[in-house]
Amino acid sequence: MQVHFYKYQGTGNDFVIMDNRDGRYDGLTQQQVHHLCHRRFGIGADGLMLLNNQPGYDFGMKYYNADGNEGSMCGNGGRCLVAFARKMGLQQPQLRFLAVDGPHEATMQGEDWVNLKMQDVDWVEQGPLYYYLNTGSPHFVKYVDGIQSLDVYTEGRQIRYNDRFAKEGTNVNFVQQQDNGIFVRTYERGVEDETYSCGTGVTAAALTSAGNEATTYRVPVQTLGGHLEVRFTKTGERSFTDIWLCGPALLVFEGQLIINNE
Repeated sequence: MQVHFYKYQGTGNDFVIMDNRDGRYDGLTQQQVHHLCHRRFGIGADGLMLLNNQPGYDFGMKYYNADGNEGSMCGNGGRCLVAFARKMGLQQPQLRFLAVDGPHEATMQGEDWVNLKMQDVDWVEQGPLYYYLNTGSPHFVKYVDGIQSLDVYTEGRQIRYNDRFAKEGTNVNFVQQQDNGIFVRTYERGVEDETYSCGTGVTAAALTSAGNEATTYRVPVQTLGGHLEVRFTKTGERSFTDIWLCGPALLVFEGQLIINNE
């Protein structure tokens, strides 16, 4: 099979993207997706996305983790797919699309800044040393000191594969408060390693960083791959609405290759 692909990145979270509005890539297998995302034997990416036709929406989003399995919602992926949709000719001021966790809307500022509306959150589990919530994907959030020197792979993997999470998996976010916002590093399930950034992860971290006041927040977020911003309204002790993940989404390159049909 000959594949025409595009490589995008959003704060270092990188993705292979294909225009599948004619259904030509519907038959991609888990092995093929895994191969395409492999950093030594393929293109290399944290995940793969298909831009699909979706009745009632401007497009549909289908997301695969780097291991080849279909994934839950990916925030940075959604932002990159919006930028790609614009490149493919969808020029509406506001784009509406359907992802695995439901409808989303998005706008763009300039050539590469994407504002993506996330799902409302009405449940947050709070333990003595952690938070656990779902922002389209499940996230464990732990506040730490010395985040720059933290062994995210080892500590994140221990939590992701503990007795509670081993079967379904969870993403694990380590967060440190800064003078202006938060610094977030994330171990992602499906990638099974630290990524440079995780959109649903920084969203989860930003929500847990909010104060006690039910008001509108704007949280700057630093990741290994760059800066993001999360805007939201806190409506109750553990409920949030009007959540927006905002940041850059850039085309890296495009190309063609032939992949095995097996």
